[in-house]
Amino acid sequence: RVAQVQPRAEELSELYRELSQHPGLSTACLGPDLTTQYGGKYCSLYTEWSQRDLARAENIKFCRQYLIFHDEASIVYSGPAGTCSEMKDELLSRESPSGMLKAVLRKVPGKEKEKEKQFLEVWDQNRKVKSIDLTALDKHGSVYDDDQFGCLAWSHSETHLLYVAEKKRPKAESFFQSKAPELGTSDEDTGHPKKEDAPVKVGSPYPGSAGGWLCGCGADQIVPQGEQFVYHEDWGETLSTRSVPVLCVLDIEGNSISVLEGIPEHLSPGQAFWSPEDTGVVFVGWWHDPFRLGLRHCTNRRSALFYVDLTGGRCELLSEDTRAVWSPRLSPDGCRIVYLENNVLGPHQQCSQLRMYDWYTKHTSTVLEAVPRQAWGAFPGIYCGALPGMCWAADSRRILLDTAQRSQQDVFVVDTATGTTTSLTADSPQGSWSVLTIDRDLLVARFSTPSCPPMLKVAVLPAAGHEAQTQWICLQDAPPVPGISWGIRTLQPPPEQEHPQYGGLDFDAILMRPSEGPTGQKPPLVVMPHGGPHSVFTAGWMLYPAALCRVGFAVLLVNYRGSLGFGQDSVASLPGNVGTQDVHDVQLCVERVLQEEMLDASRVALVGGSHGGFLACHLIGQFPDTYHACVVRNPVVNIASMVATTDIPDWCLTETGLPYKPDALPDPAQWTEMLHKSPIRYVDRVRAPVLLMLGEDDRRVPPKQGLEYYRALKARGVPTRLLWYPGNNHALAGVEAEADGFMNMALWLLKHLQC
Repeated sequence: RVAQVQPRAEELSELYRELSQHPGLSTACLGPDLTTQYGGKYCSLYTEWSQRDLARAENIKFCRQYLIFHDEASIVYSGPAGTCSEMKDELLSRESPSGMLKAVLRKVPGKEKEKEKQFLEVWDQNRKVKSIDLTALDKHGSVYDDDQFGCLAWSHSETHLLYVAEKKRPKAESFFQSKAPELGTSDEDTGHPKKEDAPVKVGSPYPGSAGGWLCGCGADQIVPQGEQFVYHEDWGETLSTRSVPVLCVLDIEGNSISVLEGIPEHLSPGQAFWSPEDTGVVFVGWWHDPFRLGLRHCTNRRSALFYVDLTGGRCELLSEDTRAVWSPRLSPDGCRIVYLENNVLGPHQQCSQLRMYDWYTKHTSTVLEAVPRQAWGAFPGIYCGALPGMCWAADSRRILLDTAQRSQQDVFVVDTATGTTTSLTADSPQGSWSVLTIDRDLLVARFSTPSCPPMLKVAVLPAAGHEAQTQWICLQDAPPVPGISWGIRTLQPPPEQEHPQYGGLDFDAILMRPSEGPTGQKPPLVVMPHGGPHSVFTAGWMLYPAALCRVGFAVLLVNYRGSLGFGQDSVASLPGNVGTQDVHDVQLCVERVLQEEMLDASRVALVGGSHGGFLACHLIGQFPDTYHACVVRNPVVNIASMVATTDIPDWCLTETGLPYKPDALPDPAQWTEMLHKSPIRYVDRVRAPVLLMLGEDDRRVPPKQGLEYYRALKARGVPTRLLWYPGNNHALAGVEAEADGFMNMALWLLKHLQC
């Protein structure tokens, strides 16, 4: 597979099939310590993985267990225990604090015309001890299994389970609903016994409570006629079935399910857990007035930390109510809660603060501030979607987190008392590290590189002050993919392109090259700017770039100014400068790489999605002589036309450099500015053939954006092709769409770069 030989579609599909079989590692859970007959300690490690199954056109999940023998200071031996097994229809699962029980939320296909059901199960070490049909009980809507609102939390006593579900919506009747005649008599009149209720009781109060904080929500409520087609807001991209979340409690011993009352109506609760001593529930509440905005990948939505006291139903604010908070984590000793905090509005992703609330003193402190500029050897700042579910060390003082550090991702330990940070991966191979869990100071992590699929690593966290001595052990290896070499380069914009307020910023790019091929032949170059725009390419495993590299392309992944991992100043430099600063950074990087590397400057193409598609469309219009083919996935094409249809209208104004207010409409000058910064402005200059891939269900960048560009290109005679993927949203992450997208992308590039 070299640059000058065009593979047939069969060869491409076989290559994709081979690389797509590498599984991804998603979660890990450590079991309780056990003692051998010789006094040694060991525990089990349960891991969950996902893999694309092209034959079934779905992502499958499977689990694998390992044994870890340790002496509390080091790992003596570790290895797999048995083979993999597929997990079927598990939506959520959670081990109890003791490790003796496990809760599972499972979906079960309905029989014949029945809708899909949800069951909440409780397992002990030998059998299933509870199986509750939540759908049949009809006390709430579907249980949330997402990582935005969803949770499945055991009480410390292991007698109750807490979860989030959609509030039950009253049945609406048509104006012309036929009424069944009231024939027959009641059970009392006939002498027949009443029908038994479901075996699970509903609405029983929590033991020791006043009895008013839970409601059963059992009887069907009939709303007035005319409500049948009322619009119900939702939380946007990937959360279109989330509208009004409620907190629910399963009493395992009493067989009752109840819905928690007392949550203010202007809040949507989620990410909940039990307070110390099970006296109440702590949760994140998102404001949804005056209307809901898209929440996925938006860590700038107004929200706060709350506590509901179960003895009286009192709802108490624990954090500031003018900020955006998420990812609260309770320390093992039950004394402290750490959480992440951002400014409200502004860039959707930012450098976050790490905050800590003391449960008993009621004092809130800032553990880590946002970092203005990244400096090598210093902590880069926090740029992560969430803290690990288990992030506290056994001393209840230190926490573990992973964060972007320029173009790689590293693991750090943070002393919450002093604010000091130490890298646990500074002396490890360069790449992308992620914390999966830590329990009793046994640390589990995932590691990958652009040429190596994810592998499983374990370590023992050393005592405070000695963390730099962490010794990682590979528990599940993944051999490197042959034929790929890569490196990271840093670029400095020329003086005329420096930001007037944030001067001196630099940026990175990851260059992947095919390491095989005829001597002297220059491979073509595929340029891939990331989306966001406030996200980042880290040096980890990515299927599309790896596959393109194996086909024979060099791939340039550009982290332009505004990317995460380079400090808050870099993030703040981009709003108001999209379409210029980011475009010039990518073009500078391309020109520099073509000058310094053995690459074919006559065969350069662009591939990008979302804001990466925005940049790709800008580049083929602003620099038409550089690029000879383009593939874009759900691209932003016209900010002015997107603002009224997207789930994130604030993004359109913020990135244009304009203020966003929910009750304000853009004025003519602002509409003009949004259009001025859009790639559609340069469509008359486009010559490169363009392949568009659009998700029919995209709420973030609605497919009308791509259709607008498609029609403009067709009208100007530019070779254009459009792929339309039903059932896919912004990420185009469906297994079938992802595979078809790669095949069409690769064939398009090979054809138009004349490979």
